[in-house]
Amino acid sequence: MIYKFNAYGHPSILATHKTTLEFTKDAELTLKGDCIVGVNADFDLDKLRNFIKKSNNKKITITIKPVTEDRKLAKIKEKITSQINPNFNHDKELVIRKTDFASERTFAIKADKAAFELNGDLIGFLKKKKNKISVVVEYKA
Repeated sequence: MIYKFNAYGHPSILATHKTTLEFTKDAELTLKGDCIVGVNADFDLDKLRNFIKKSNNKKITITIKPVTEDRKLAKIKEKITSQINPNFNHDKELVIRKTDFASERTFAIKADKAAFELNGDLIGFLKKKKNKISVVVEYKA
């Protein structure tokens, strides 16, 4: 099963956090949000809750790709494997953690990557407000 959503870049994206990465529905962020890798995210909590229910707590893969006409950038694809948090319940923030700490903001735990490990060209792309990324979450049935 697959769930997709989009998010956008912002000049304040740093992607330097060592244990998490986050997508937020907020349009703005400060330099304190060093785990945020996408703003204006359009994920739907009800659809995500349904995805979680159907996943039966299986491992998931999260793929982040730039939406662009630039051939070089279009080839960038970041894959993150993690374990779903069945108690995710936040309509504004979606956090992916390398640790096993889970709060209602935590969508996934035990991830194999955090913000600082993402491709540098992808982070450069995300420093522009108009730039869009596609986020695909999937588990094998």
